[in-house]
Amino acid sequence: MSLLNNPNFLALPGKKHKVSDFDPTFTAHVDSKKEAEKLLQDNIEKLIEIQGKLYADNHYSVLLVFQAMDAAGKDGTIKHVMSGLNPQGTQVYSFKSPSEMELDHDYFWRTYCCLPQRGNFGIFNRSYYEEVLIVKVHPQYLLRQRLPGIKKVEDAGKDFWDKRYRQINDIERHLTENGTVIIKFFLNVSKDQQKRRFLKRIDDPARNWKFSSADVKERQHWEEYMDAYSDLLSNTSTEIAPWYVIPADNKWFMRYAVSDIIASRLQKLDLAYPVLPGHELNRLGEAKSLLENE
Repeated sequence: MSLLNNPNFLALPGKKHKVSDFDPTFTAHVDSKKEAEKLLQDNIEKLIEIQGKLYADNHYSVLLVFQAMDAAGKDGTIKHVMSGLNPQGTQVYSFKSPSEMELDHDYFWRTYCCLPQRGNFGIFNRSYYEEVLIVKVHPQYLLRQRLPGIKKVEDAGKDFWDKRYRQINDIERHLTENGTVIIKFFLNVSKDQQKRRFLKRIDDPARNWKFSSADVKERQHWEEYMDAYSDLLSNTSTEIAPWYVIPADNKWFMRYAVSDIIASRLQKLDLAYPVLPGHELNRLGEAKSLLENE
C-alpha cells in the first residue's frame, strides 16, 4: 500500500496547514520495526532498478530535499534509504551558514550550483528552505544579505516572506519543467522525542560528537520554528512539488515511509532503457560473432 497520496503525510497544496495537524508517532499500516525494515529493503531494491533506468534514460534528474528540526534523523534516513544506490550517480549536499562569497549572491545561488545533472540523484540535507525557516526565526540574518530595501529587521514584513515563498515556487516550477523531479520531506519529530535524543547524545560517549549546545539554544525557539514550518507547508506545497510530512518519532517507520514515497513517485516516470536502432543492433550481432569465433 503506497504512502504517496496518503493524507496523513501529504501537505495538500493550496490548503492552510499546521505542523500540529500531523502526528509524529503515526505508523500507518506498519506494526513493527521488523516489518518496516523488510519493507525498506524491498523499496531499496526498487530504487536500485530505478536508478539504472534513470541514468540510461537520461531525461530526468531527482532532487530530494530534507528539512527537519535537530535530531529528527535526516542523516540516518539518507544513509539507510539511499544505501544501495551507486554513489557515482548520487550526490549529497549539506548546507551550513552561508559564506561571504555565497552572501554576495542571491540566496538560491549556492544550492543551484549543486543541482543534480540528468540521470542522477541529488540530496539536499537542509536547503534553500532555510531561508524561510531559520532566517525567518532569526530575521537579523537578513541584514548580512544586503538586500535592497532591507535596512533593519522590521523591513521584512509579511509581504517580504510572501515574495520568498513565491520565488521558491517559481524556481521549483522552472526546475520541474526542465526535467528535475523534486521530492520534499519534512521529518516531523516531537519536542519530547527531540529532548530524549539530545539526552542520549549527552549520556553516550560514542554520541557526544553529535551534540551541540547551539541545538539546545535553538530548541528555545521551538514554537517559532513550528510556526515557520506551518507557513512553509501552507505556502510551498504545490501540485508539482508537494511536501511530505513524515512522522519521525519512530526512525524505523520514518525510513520506510521516505523510501516508499520516493520509489512510488519515481515509478510513475516514463523511464526506459534506450532501444538501439537497427544498424546498431546489427553491429552488436557482428561483435558477438567475432567474440564467439575467437
